Amino acid sequence: MKRGLKRLFPVLLLFVLIACSSWGFLMHRTLTQLSVYQLPKEMQPFFYQNMEAFVKHSVRPDERRNKDSTEAPKHFIDLEGFGDDAAHQMPTDWKAAVAKYSEDSLLKYGFVPYWVVVMQERLTNAFRLQKMDSILFYATDLAHYIQDAHVPLHTTINYDGQLTNQKGLHSLWESMVPELTLESFNLKARKKARYVKKPEEKIWAAVRGSFALVPGVLEKEKEASIAFTDSTKYRWQKRNGRDVRYYTKDFALAYAKLLEPTVNQQALEAANLVADFWYTAWVDAG
Repeated sequence: MKRGLKRLFPVLLLFVLIACSSWGFLMHRTLTQLSVYQLPKEMQPFFYQNMEAFVKHSVRPDERRNKDSTEAPKHFIDLEGFGDDAAHQMPTDWKAAVAKYSEDSLLKYGFVPYWVVVMQERLTNAFRLQKMDSILFYATDLAHYIQDAHVPLHTTINYDGQLTNQKGLHSLWESMVPELTLESFNLKARKKARYVKKPEEKIWAAVRGSFALVPGVLEKEKEASIAFTDSTKYRWQKRNGRDVRYYTKDFALAYAKLLEPTVNQQALEAANLVADFWYTAWVDAG
């Protein structure tokens, strides 16, 4: 598998930036590249020729969050905000969800699965019109939102462990852990993308799967903490002129060991689904 990673790194190393939002920049770029490799030969010329742009701009939605106040809720869905068993009770259709919960509630608690469907429709139309710039734009953004839907902490109101005295857990799980352990990941994705008959149901299945992992994400952090003191579990670093607490590398590695193989599996499932949605948009465009 390390041989496979060496093939990935020449492109990835051009763009590596460390971030604390949604998978971290390294993982978004890694997963987007994996998805490109799964496309059928008919789609490969355009995606391979634009590989550098796809990888580089896979983090654009995160960058947009700092400038666009409407961007943030497109990345997550705090399911507890919609009542008991919302993961299985929420409509998969946007209009039905608005009728049931109100648009204000969806803007407050997030609507990533609904936004994925919007992006899918826009990508399909771009393929239909053969607008290359639009294909590149929507395929890249669509990939980002699908990847975010595979992060458990993007599906819960306790998104940073702030409700369970585990603040900082968000970046630990989706950025620090994969950045420290990526070389050990099995990144052997499926060989080819598959057609998705009902994209809205597929993305909701991904969200439900992510939400089901939330208890384990929280419990494993507590389990790892048993062997650490505050001084070995946390470190302090200046950020924007103030001291910010982060987890230490040693703790992150201990936590990663307890999580295995969850982060790796979610990464692969995200890469697979992105390829499936790209391929589906291309087929549906005719």
